[in-house]
Formats: sequence, C-alpha cells, structure tokens
Amino acid sequence: MITCTFEDGKKIVPLRHVTVGTIILNEKNKVLLVKRAPGLMRGNKYTIPGGFLDRDEDLVDGALRELREESGLNGEILFLFKINDNPNRPREEARQNVDFIFIGKIIGGKEKISNETTEVKWFSEKDLPGKNDFAFDHREIIEMYFKYLKKPFKIPFFGSNKII
Repeated sequence: MITCTFEDGKKIVPLRHVTVGTIILNEKNKVLLVKRAPGLMRGNKYTIPGGFLDRDEDLVDGALRELREESGLNGEILFLFKINDNPNRPREEARQNVDFIFIGKIIGGKEKISNETTEVKWFSEKDLPGKNDFAFDHREIIEMYFKYLKKPFKIPFFGSNKII
C-alpha cells in the first residue's frame, strides 16, 4: 500500500495501488510472458506484461507503456477482460493492488528484455509455467482466458467473482 497525505496535511491513509496488464496471444495461440528481474519483488517469476499505473496516465496508455517497456513490443488493446479488486489476491504479500487486465494484440516492435525483465517468451496453453513459477495470480487469469476462448461465458470482472 502507499501512504498519502491529504489536503488537511494531517491524515495519512493507506491506499491501494492500481496496476495494469495485457494478455497477448499470437497467431499460434501462444501467450506472451515476461520473467521479472531478480531485484524485483517476486523476481525470477513469470507474469503478463504489466505494472503500476503512472500519475496522469489512463489505463490503456499504462497497459501499452508497460507492454512496450517490458517486452519491446507495441500493442493495441482490444478489450478489458477483468478487474481484479480482491484485497486478498494470492502472492501479493502486503500489497493490495487493484489490477485491470486487458486483452491485446501486437502491432509492431521487436522483442527485447528491459531492466525489469530477463526473458520475453511465448507459451502455449499446455506449456505454461507452473503456478509456483508465476508472480501474482496471472496464471489463473490466463487459464480463465483460455477457457473463455473455448466457450465464451459472462466474465467475472471482480476478484470476488461477481458477475456484472
């Protein structure tokens, strides 16, 4: 959580972070994953490209910036897939991020690692790394998307699996 001081200068309140991520499938139905650098929280683990929303940035711009920064690839957002507001998300430690997950496609760029990543790799559904090889709950979200592709269903947007 972050701590903010409000206008009265006296109240310090813990707030939740906003994060964004994008699930990208290529023409072979493989999903793009990046491996987090060792110095980062949950380092050496796979995740979809994503991260914290910057100040003065909207959700789509943030998701596309994170994709570009972490993978070297330029994308286009197709639609919002899930809003994960579960305050007890697995593998989040003391943080309580509110995560906006988009579905997108690659429109350019060249794969490259960054100071936040050590690997950019495409995985088929059957070859996804194991649950313990993932940072956060992104494996479960990717599995949900593969199920949705096979048989579309009303998507539970929120972490509590509420349908809206």
